[in-house]
Amino acid sequence: MNTRSKKIFLIMSIVVPFLLYCVYYYGMMIKNAPYKFSEFQSIRFEYGYGDTLNNIYDSKTGEYQFVNRKDSIVKIKMKLSKDDLLYLHRKAADLGFWDFPSNELNPDVKGRVPRYVIQFNYLRKTKKVMYDASYNGADKLKDANDRLIIEIKKILSDAEARQRNSK
Repeated sequence: MNTRSKKIFLIMSIVVPFLLYCVYYYGMMIKNAPYKFSEFQSIRFEYGYGDTLNNIYDSKTGEYQFVNRKDSIVKIKMKLSKDDLLYLHRKAADLGFWDFPSNELNPDVKGRVPRYVIQFNYLRKTKKVMYDASYNGADKLKDANDRLIIEIKKILSDAEARQRNSK
């Protein structure tokens, strides 16, 4: 065998099967992905202290209830744009939200501890996570939760500002 035929044999026996396997494997992963944006229905976000979750947003109904600076509850109707929902879906996927445990509470801590409930609803599945700010799990998991909460709050405040400016 000359050098050229050795290279062709090497490519045909190693590289081509590897590429075919990659296309097959990742194609099946994408096809069977449990949380697709095309099946996305709504997001529900609740937060407050302890069991009193006074701040609630539901993208399905557009109802947004929050406590303002004067400690009074404000209720408004606010729809998020498709781009906002797509951004939150992708941010959740980037941070690994689908792999978060559903219960991230610290039973040892009592009192005024911030608590969050994040729920993504899809046609075939729903992912709901209860997160306590005093959760003593892995630092990466706590950081991912905190980053997702910050992003959701940012999107909600931006949408509220857009709605206020459009009036």
